[in-house]
Amino acid sequence: MRVRRNLVEHRYEAVVDDEVAGFTEYVERSGRYWFVHTEVDAAFDGAGVGSSLVRGAPDDMRSNNALIVPICPFVAAWISRHPEYQDLVDSESLRDYERRRRAGAT
Repeated sequence: MRVRRNLVEHRYEAVVDDEVAGFTEYVERSGRYWFVHTEVDAAFDGAGVGSSLVRGAPDDMRSNNALIVPICPFVAAWISRHPEYQDLVDSESLRDYERRRRAGAT
Protein backbone atom coordinates (compact mmCIF):
# COMPACT_ATOMS: atom_id res chain seq x y z
CA MET A 1 0.00 0.00 0.00
CA ARG A 2 1.19 3.48 -0.77
CA VAL A 3 -0.20 6.93 -0.06
CA ARG A 4 -0.13 9.58 -2.76
CA ARG A 5 -1.28 13.15 -2.95
CA ASN A 6 -3.86 13.92 -5.63
CA LEU A 7 -3.51 17.66 -6.21
CA VAL A 8 -6.40 17.79 -8.69
CA GLU A 9 -8.96 16.34 -6.27
CA HIS A 10 -7.39 17.90 -3.14
CA ARG A 11 -6.94 14.64 -1.33
CA TYR A 12 -4.54 11.95 -0.27
CA GLU A 13 -5.23 8.47 -1.56
CA ALA A 14 -4.27 5.05 -0.23
CA VAL A 15 -3.52 2.85 -3.23
CA VAL A 16 -3.46 -0.95 -3.18
CA ASP A 17 -2.54 -2.75 -6.41
CA ASP A 18 -3.26 0.42 -8.44
CA GLU A 19 -6.75 0.71 -6.89
CA VAL A 20 -7.76 3.62 -4.65
CA ALA A 21 -8.67 1.91 -1.40
CA GLY A 22 -9.42 5.10 0.52
CA PHE A 23 -8.90 8.83 0.61
CA THR A 24 -8.84 11.81 2.92
CA GLU A 25 -9.94 15.15 1.49
CA TYR A 26 -8.55 18.53 2.45
CA VAL A 27 -9.25 22.18 1.80
CA GLU A 28 -6.32 24.57 1.69
CA ARG A 29 -7.17 27.83 3.41
CA SER A 30 -4.75 30.54 4.57
CA GLY A 31 -1.78 28.21 4.29
CA ARG A 32 -3.47 25.55 6.43
CA TYR A 33 -4.74 22.17 5.30
CA TRP A 34 -8.18 21.43 6.70
CA PHE A 35 -8.81 17.69 6.61
CA VAL A 36 -12.56 17.43 6.14
CA HIS A 37 -13.49 13.88 5.15
CA THR A 38 -11.97 10.39 5.10
CA GLU A 39 -13.40 7.36 3.40
CA VAL A 40 -12.21 3.76 3.02
CA ASP A 41 -13.71 1.38 0.45
CA ALA A 42 -15.66 -1.37 2.23
CA ALA A 43 -13.59 -4.01 0.42
CA PHE A 44 -10.57 -2.81 2.43
CA ASP A 45 -12.19 -2.55 5.89
CA GLY A 46 -9.89 -3.85 8.60
CA ALA A 47 -6.81 -3.77 6.38
CA GLY A 48 -5.25 -0.70 8.00
CA VAL A 49 -5.99 1.55 5.04
CA GLY A 50 -7.38 4.39 7.15
CA SER A 51 -4.43 4.41 9.52
CA SER A 52 -1.91 4.28 6.69
CA LEU A 53 -3.74 7.08 4.96
CA VAL A 54 -3.89 9.44 7.90
CA ARG A 55 -0.27 8.73 8.75
CA GLY A 56 0.90 9.36 5.19
CA ALA A 57 -0.92 12.68 4.78
CA PRO A 58 0.53 14.33 7.94
CA ASP A 59 3.96 12.91 7.11
CA ASP A 60 3.76 14.70 3.77
CA MET A 61 2.51 17.87 5.48
CA ARG A 62 5.48 17.70 7.85
CA SER A 63 7.93 17.41 4.95
CA ASN A 64 6.38 20.58 3.49
CA ASN A 65 6.37 22.49 6.81
CA ALA A 66 2.58 22.79 6.63
CA LEU A 67 0.02 22.91 9.43
CA ILE A 68 -3.20 20.93 9.49
CA VAL A 69 -6.64 21.42 10.97
CA PRO A 70 -8.20 17.99 11.54
CA ILE A 71 -11.96 18.54 11.46
CA CYS A 72 -12.66 15.09 10.00
CA PRO A 73 -13.52 12.94 13.04
CA PHE A 74 -11.38 10.03 11.83
CA VAL A 75 -8.29 12.20 11.30
CA ALA A 76 -8.84 14.05 14.59
CA ALA A 77 -9.18 10.78 16.54
CA TRP A 78 -6.09 9.29 14.91
CA ILE A 79 -3.99 12.36 15.69
CA SER A 80 -5.22 12.42 19.28
CA ARG A 81 -3.89 8.85 19.66
CA HIS A 82 -0.52 9.80 18.11
CA PRO A 83 0.95 12.70 20.09
CA GLU A 84 4.01 12.78 17.84
CA TYR A 85 1.76 14.52 15.27
CA GLN A 86 0.35 17.20 17.61
CA ASP A 87 2.97 19.71 16.47
CA LEU A 88 1.37 19.71 13.01
CA VAL A 89 -2.04 20.79 14.31
CA ASP A 90 -2.99 24.45 14.10
CA SER A 91 -4.68 24.42 17.51
CA GLU A 92 -5.84 28.03 17.28
CA SER A 93 -7.72 27.46 14.01
CA LEU A 94 -9.17 24.23 15.38
CA ARG A 95 -10.40 25.96 18.57
CA ASP A 96 -11.90 28.79 16.51
CA TYR A 97 -13.67 26.29 14.25
CA GLU A 98 -15.06 24.39 17.24
CA ARG A 99 -16.32 27.63 18.83
CA ARG A 100 -18.07 28.66 15.62
CA ARG A 101 -19.49 25.16 15.11
CA ARG A 102 -20.95 25.12 18.63
CA ALA A 103 -22.44 28.55 17.99
CA GLY A 104 -23.95 27.28 14.73
CA ALA A 105 -21.90 29.54 12.46
CA THR A 106 -19.60 27.21 10.46
